[in-house]
Amino acid sequence: MKTMTCKQLGGACDKSFTAETFEELVELSKAHGMLMFQQQDPQHLEAMQRIMLLMQQPAAMEEWYQTKKKEFEALADD
Repeated sequence: MKTMTCKQLGGACDKSFTAETFEELVELSKAHGMLMFQQQDPQHLEAMQRIMLLMQQPAAMEEWYQTKKKEFEALADD
């Protein structure tokens, strides 16, 4: 199990997510993002805008994803 925070994944807070795989971690982060969207949290909405812009450039999004995945894989197990 490894842990990353919302901020480490491009978000706006220090909420921690712990998972076996990066893909599981992304799903936890998405669920958190959806909750923050429902609550209209301004900092998270701003972070979501940055990710949405990134998603408009598939190569840049893939590079971001792979970079974050490598960061996850480099972490020591909890």
